[in-house]
Amino acid sequence: MSTRDSAPGSGPTRTTSIEISGPYDLREVALMGFGHRDERSFDGVMRLAFCVDDSYQDQVGVEVRQRGSTLELTVHDRPGAEADLTMVSRQVARVLSVDADGAVWQRVVAADPVLRRLEGVAPGFRPALFYSPYEAAVWSIVSARRARPQGIALRGRLSAAHGAAFELAGVPTPALPTPSTLLALEAFPGLPQDRVPRLHAVAEATIRGRLDVARLRAMSPEEAKEDLQQLPGIGPFYSALVVVRALGLTDVLSTEESRSRAVIRELYGLDHDPSDAELAEIAEAWRPFRTWATVMLRAVGSRPEVADVA
Repeated sequence: MSTRDSAPGSGPTRTTSIEISGPYDLREVALMGFGHRDERSFDGVMRLAFCVDDSYQDQVGVEVRQRGSTLELTVHDRPGAEADLTMVSRQVARVLSVDADGAVWQRVVAADPVLRRLEGVAPGFRPALFYSPYEAAVWSIVSARRARPQGIALRGRLSAAHGAAFELAGVPTPALPTPSTLLALEAFPGLPQDRVPRLHAVAEATIRGRLDVARLRAMSPEEAKEDLQQLPGIGPFYSALVVVRALGLTDVLSTEESRSRAVIRELYGLDHDPSDAELAEIAEAWRPFRTWATVMLRAVGSRPEVADVA
């Protein structure tokens, strides 16, 4: 780890690295497109800005670059603050899916003809995740019942107005407001007033530790979903979103997404959308990476070039 001063008005910059196991392509991860992320091009840097695990009261910006089997991280702190670098690195590893055994994942891909086809189109693909259960829950409230681009724009404005601003490799990148800041929010342009109490409930639950990654991972996925559904505005679909796409679990089979069923129907040559039982039977071959396989099928399976790969 090294430390250097950054531009006036911003906090210090530190560097660290994460070793990658198995084939990996940061470009595929950066351009995956999900939730609030909607990058259309990749210049060699994946830019992350988030509230740091544990208390979620620290905010950092991170520039991620891939050098062979290593991810190089440049961490931007807020002025006068210094987040725990080990915690930041661990969180980035979870978000970018480099915290699991990539060699085992590669064997799962090699054993399934459909996943092998997708790997031919997107070699080194792995899922990108939400930064944390807190940020996934906020996205659920902000984006509910609106088109995804509208949700992305609203989250961006909220972060720019009340979050922390970082300039990452020349691009302004805001982090979401901390839970304590969100709890003090009384209204925001474009945010329906009935969403404010729901955001307050998410913020309060986060401050009390209910959205801590370790706490939710200690439960079974079903228990975690039920626990999250105690929050107003978080129903079965969004509780599954938090559990499957924010905790870093690799082997949860999500049955809530109809788009995944449609892709599986097409790629596995079915004449109908698979039932829960049929989906579970197909997914047995994906253990212990049923989550990654499902995300890969949905994210890559609909690309036009998949049809050209034998």
